[in-house]
Amino acid sequence: MEFQYEPGRFFKLDDQQKLVAEVTFQTATDKPIYILDHTFVDPSLRGQGVAGQLVKAVVDKARADHKQILPLCSYAHKAFETKPEYADVYYHNPEGEKY
Repeated sequence: MEFQYEPGRFFKLDDQQKLVAEVTFQTATDKPIYILDHTFVDPSLRGQGVAGQLVKAVVDKARADHKQILPLCSYAHKAFETKPEYADVYYHNPEGEKY
């Protein structure tokens, strides 16, 4: 699935320009980190791997931009915990810093 990109988000609109999928992330101010804070998939697209594709889009961007990802959204956090292929960009936040 192809997604549109705007700074801080990847998203998909349907034919009526309704938002049907989105992942949002912020750039940390003091570290080379993207803070992945939200994923959304419309019920009509659920169960098709769309949320995983959205997270992968942020992973690919982080790799290209030489950044790591702090996954705050529960879906993204689970993806990072279960996908060893994301280990190179997974920022674990060991000090419990607030962003």
